[in-house]
Amino acid sequence: MNRMEAEFSNLVKAYRKKHMGKGPERVTTTFCKSWAICEMAGNLSPVEKFMAKTGDGRQMLRTARTEMVKEIYKDHPPVEMEALLGAKFIQLFVDIDIAQDIGMSVFVFDEDLEKKFGTRHG
Repeated sequence: MNRMEAEFSNLVKAYRKKHMGKGPERVTTTFCKSWAICEMAGNLSPVEKFMAKTGDGRQMLRTARTEMVKEIYKDHPPVEMEALLGAKFIQLFVDIDIAQDIGMSVFVFDEDLEKKFGTRHG
């Protein structure tokens, strides 16, 4: 990660903690075109880990950690992320593997972040 990707990762952790009560333990961000792709580990709280022991609990957590997260971003736009990047947030795609406690979020912005911040990966 470059410096801007690391700063974005810190904002994601802080946003999740503020709006969900617990942020991920680790976030790794990669800018690719207009996307900020975040890999997140250590998302679940101890209570959520207990709930994940049942099929119904896993399904409820998956819904909460995908659909409800998208709603939180709609209700509380990530203005700090927009300010850092100087770009407008457009959309969020979210997925999580409850068993492995690994999540992915793809933030879509209105500018090419990869070009803007000179990131090169690979």
